[in-house]
Amino acid sequence: MRRRRSPLAPSPLQVGLSYLALGLASVFVLFPLYWLLITSFKLPIDVNSGPFYLPWVDFKPSLHAWEYVLGTLGPDVRRAYANTAVVALSSALLALFLGTSAAYALTRFQYRPRVGAVVLFVACLGFVVALVALGVPWPAAVGLGLAVFILGLQTLGRRFRRHLSNDDIALWLISNRILPPVVVVIPIYLLFQQLGLLDTRTALIISYTVINVPIAVWLMRDYFQNIPPDIEECAQIDGASRYRIFWTIVLPLAAPGLVATFLLLLVFSWNEYLLALFLSKANSQTMPLMVAAMSGTRGTEWWYMSVIIILMILPVVLLALVLERYIERGLIVGAVKG
Repeated sequence: MRRRRSPLAPSPLQVGLSYLALGLASVFVLFPLYWLLITSFKLPIDVNSGPFYLPWVDFKPSLHAWEYVLGTLGPDVRRAYANTAVVALSSALLALFLGTSAAYALTRFQYRPRVGAVVLFVACLGFVVALVALGVPWPAAVGLGLAVFILGLQTLGRRFRRHLSNDDIALWLISNRILPPVVVVIPIYLLFQQLGLLDTRTALIISYTVINVPIAVWLMRDYFQNIPPDIEECAQIDGASRYRIFWTIVLPLAAPGLVATFLLLLVFSWNEYLLALFLSKANSQTMPLMVAAMSGTRGTEWWYMSVIIILMILPVVLLALVLERYIERGLIVGAVKG
């Protein structure tokens, strides 16, 4: 059992122990999903007097929870489901488009913005916010801020000689994703309140796109770095423009990375709760908010929540199964070779 067939092959004992460890890990990961599934077919008395594990053995399955969620709560569930699908898909696609474009630019072009220009831009942005807070109309405030920025860039900005690099820009982008959303949720709420976009899908799409662009840039940047530039140089010699190279050569080669990144962005948007809690009410309520709403003063109604959670996670699971081949290739960065 301990003897290896070759120096590179594990022994039968090692293979058995590996499969045992993987089996235990699978049970640990999949058991909550199994418990969620059987709970959706239980009556309230079965949930409260359990635990019961085996249908038709420990308890008699019932469609009570499914009939209530799809029937009585049907209009609310369909509205929340539509909001979640529209917001998650739209924000994921927008974040993927913006993040992919920015990642390609960071890997193929060299940027050297001056530190003084960056600091001046942030200061002018704060100046615009202060003017708006004082009652100045926002078009006038933006115009004044832009004028101050241009004047300062021609004078004070030139005194700062230090430049930033592409790595500094990428680090700054990912640092925005590391920032906890709870830190900025109140300013975001006040911003959309002033714009009159509270309780709309537009507010959620904009917010989700902004918070997901950094992760898209970071993932796609690593993938583009492993695509040989020689391919693009050959296309340039043949007369292809940078735009055509990006769309017809680079993106097809990066398809696995695009799919993997898109699925991650979709999951982040699909499951987002904090921003939806502050920016949504009834019209733009999403599925995570509906799951939270099932917990009432009488206690948590697990049988109803399990049905809604199954309906919520099912599309993402099916999408992951369909795109499994691309996801596996996309997560292994560096698979493209020249």
